[in-house]
Amino acid sequence: MVMSDAFDGRLSFDPGSKVVQLPYINYLRQLGSTFLNSYTNSPICCPSRAAMWSGQFVHLTQSWNNYKCLEANATTWMDLLEENGYLTKMMGKLDFTSGSHSVSNRVEAWTRDVPFLLTQEGRPVSQLVGNMSTIKVMKKDWQNTDQASQWIRHRAAFSNQPFALYLGLNLPHPYKTESLGPTAGGSTFRSSPYWLSKVSHELVSVPKWLPMAAMHPVDYYSTLTKNCSGDFTEEEIKSIRAFYYAMCAEADAMLGEVISALRESKLLSNTVVIFTADHGELAMEHRQFYKMSMFEGSSHVPLLVMGPGLMSDLQVNQPVSLVDLYPTVLGKWEGWKHMQIIILRLKIYV
Repeated sequence: MVMSDAFDGRLSFDPGSKVVQLPYINYLRQLGSTFLNSYTNSPICCPSRAAMWSGQFVHLTQSWNNYKCLEANATTWMDLLEENGYLTKMMGKLDFTSGSHSVSNRVEAWTRDVPFLLTQEGRPVSQLVGNMSTIKVMKKDWQNTDQASQWIRHRAAFSNQPFALYLGLNLPHPYKTESLGPTAGGSTFRSSPYWLSKVSHELVSVPKWLPMAAMHPVDYYSTLTKNCSGDFTEEEIKSIRAFYYAMCAEADAMLGEVISALRESKLLSNTVVIFTADHGELAMEHRQFYKMSMFEGSSHVPLLVMGPGLMSDLQVNQPVSLVDLYPTVLGKWEGWKHMQIIILRLKIYV
């Protein structure tokens, strides 16, 4: 299973898939099943992951914000696979236990109609780095991807047990804005000319915005706290969106590294591969970036599944959500106990 962070699920099928080259997501789509209506259970990091790992809806986990998630000793479906004979490994971004974010996250989540802001994100900006030979922009994700690939080649390939691997990516989540200090959120969309070349810039749209005065109070508040209430030129908006798509292309390449490791280890033919994400990214739709909204860009997540016995090039219209992964993985265990399960952290569903 590969789960990314902040990946707009609409990019995993047409027409959204035309705006950026995602060859490995397309590979899963052609040889597996694509869920066209897959959604996060909460459009923010920890609560969505808490639901995915526990199989419980948000009202049961009571994970309403990034401060309160699962307790460290909570049982996940990965724990149950291990108890039933699977060789398991979790790498990269997990972010589903309480306390990994600041106390301010707990307070800020409950502020609404007040005459002041407790905090404000940095203004969203795009940042160009490197040149056409700069491929590894998000170095930490690449390190985790390399480690996952090596684990497949040197551990899973020589094990007599079935295996379950989870790789969590941070991309395409925006980077921290360094000028705002170590506790700042992520408002910088960073990429290189190499990944920007994968974007069909003529298809990058400029979303229509309502006037601030016509917004619902919740959207008005979100626009203010996300520092999007100021003036933005069309060029700025298109640049932010193009850089976001480029970051998605880099995440797709990491998925490709895992698929390549499976193929080279002769495991691909009997491995179930899942790609998903914790939530989407608004990327300046509705005069917002980030998530924390039930608009499509924020709540729609990719869910693609490929593996033995699964239909190829199948598009599923049935609505599903991340919480469905728990019973699906465990419910299929009897049928899969002689297969392998790979979970790449862009969030998954079987």
